This record gives sequence, C-alpha cells and structure tokens, in this order.
Amino acid sequence: MKLGVALPIVDIGGEPDAIRDFAQAAEAIGYQGLAAPDHVLGVNVASRPQWTQGRARSTDLYHDPFVLFGFLAGVTRIEDFSTQVLILPQRQTVLVAKQAACLDVLSGGRFRLGIGVGWNEVEFVGLNEDFHNRGRRSEEQVEIMRALWADPHVAFKGKWHTIDDAGINPRPASGGVPLWYGGHAEATLRRVVRWGDGWMPLAYGPGEEARAAFDKLRRMAEEAGRDPATIGIDTRVSAAGEEAGWREDVRFWKSCGATHLTLANYYQSGHLRRIEGRSLADHIAAMQRYRKAVADLL
Repeated sequence: MKLGVALPIVDIGGEPDAIRDFAQAAEAIGYQGLAAPDHVLGVNVASRPQWTQGRARSTDLYHDPFVLFGFLAGVTRIEDFSTQVLILPQRQTVLVAKQAACLDVLSGGRFRLGIGVGWNEVEFVGLNEDFHNRGRRSEEQVEIMRALWADPHVAFKGKWHTIDDAGINPRPASGGVPLWYGGHAEATLRRVVRWGDGWMPLAYGPGEEARAAFDKLRRMAEEAGRDPATIGIDTRVSAAGEEAGWREDVRFWKSCGATHLTLANYYQSGHLRRIEGRSLADHIAAMQRYRKAVADLL
C-alpha cells in the first residue's frame, strides 16, 4: 500500500511557506502522496442557523486544488497529488479537462483526479450549475474529459455539452489523467467500474461494512468483464489514539485490498479523530509517529 497525507490547511493556514514546509516534511518522512479537498464557496453560517455541516463555511480555508498542486509540484518531488474530491458537476467540463491536463504535464504525471458529485447546493447556485442533475451530468462530463485527454480534436454533441471539432493543448503524455471516484452510492460504484482507475470511499471505517462494499465493487467489476485488480482503493486513517490501533487498522485495510491510505489528522468525522495539536510542528510530529509505527505493514 502507498501512504499519503491530507494537507491540514484548516490548521496550519494557507500561506505558501507553511504549505511548502508541510509538503517537504511529508516527502522527507516517506509519504508518497498529498491530498486536498475542494470547495469553491463557503456559506455564511450567521444567516443559516440550521447549518449543521462542519465544513464548506466561509471561515473554512480551501485553496483551489489545481493552483495548490501546481505550486507544490515545483517545491516537492513527492510522487502523487490527489483531489479528495473535486466536485466535478459544479465546474465547466472542458475547463476541468484543460486544468487537469496542464497539471499532469507540469507535475510530470503525478496527478490523480478524484471526483465527486457534491452535496452543497449553495455552491452549485453560485457557480450557475444545476444541482439536481449533477450525477447524470457528471457521466457526460467524464466522457468528454477522457476524449479531450486522448485525442487532439473532439466532435461531441450530448445532452449538456457540444464541442465542434476542437481540442485542448497540452494533453497528458499518457493520453489520460487517472480518474478516481469519491462517494458511496450504488451509482458511484457503477461509474468506478465503467470509467474509474480507483475508488475513494473516504467515509468507511475499518469493519465489515467496508469489506462488504469492497467485495461488492469487485463483483460488479467481474460482472462487467473488468479485472478488479485494475481498480485502486484509497481510504483514510488518522494518527489520533494509540499506535497499536493504527497498526490494527492498517492490517485490516491491507487484508481488504486497499492500495492507498491517506492520513487525515485535521478533522473529526465517523471513524476519524483529529490530533490534539493544530500547529505545523504538531502535524509534522504526528506524521512522523504514524509513518514510523506502520511502515513495516505497508
């Protein structure tokens, strides 16, 4: 398994020195990837007393992931950058294809595009996109992006998009950008099997629910005539608690066939617990302890 870490910008801040120092420390410790979430708009909770989400607020800092990883590609040689996840249907399809292709080229092929359909209607309204058809529309978006990455010219007429014999330049040297899906719905699994290089089921904790979901994905792949081994799985762990628990979790994920683990220490949700400290030094120390404790199991 490959071990990456989610950037704790909500704790360490978004200034370039802090982000650079965290990324370079992660690489020096032995982490193989850096992950970042995506939100464009944050709501003003003062006008929404019913808001219960602990994220996507105007007080929460989110760098644009393409800009963020473009910066990091120049200051670290870490092997993998991943969006976890980019909300595809709230963005213009051709523009995302272009941004992802440019990042792929400028990073030397170190980018995985993790995508999801989102949950926050406020962002869709602000970005002038339809919240209610986002899942179905995302399928057409993927079809277009894959064509634009692979071919110099594309002619496409779909339900939501039209391209009249045009293309993007540059394009990825490999002819594509690795496409990973976030989410847990049945439709997500179908999309993973049909188009995905991997699945990011970030909400599952170690246990039988996760194992059953992974087995279901593999059955669906086999039924579709696809080798399940060609589909990666990236899930999350945290460095709160005791080392024995960390090792037990890593053994479990490895037994399930997970290919990637992402250490997420900056928030508390479901099975994940945030670390006590919030400084850059606290996060680097937690990364060091976690990597040392589980390195022999990866």
